[in-house]
Amino acid sequence: MGKKILIVDDSESIREVVSFTLENAGHEVLKGIDGHDALKFLDGNKLDLIITDLHMPNMDGIEFIRNVRANEAYKFVPILFLTTESQTSKKMEAKDAGATGWIIKPFVPEKLLAAINKVVR
Repeated sequence: MGKKILIVDDSESIREVVSFTLENAGHEVLKGIDGHDALKFLDGNKLDLIITDLHMPNMDGIEFIRNVRANEAYKFVPILFLTTESQTSKKMEAKDAGATGWIIKPFVPEKLLAAINKVVR
């Protein structure tokens, strides 16, 4: 059964590649161009997973995660960070903000799907 997944990334090509991978696996995909834009999807409708970039204009991934976690309806939605960052300090900051996991770009589609299967029930 497909899940409803929100992708938040300022790179259109990344949004398209991730979206293509997820849609081919049977998931429904929503897309935000940055953290601020993606807040519109926190409208009370169910989300099964959020995949967000770290570095974005207007609102970065850490601030976006904090906003998601502050929203009672989305407190427990798994959030995967998809980023080029590999610094431990950034990983810890993301984890402290409420990120569930971390995937380094460029990603392998099979690994992305495996990570999703680990965190989504």
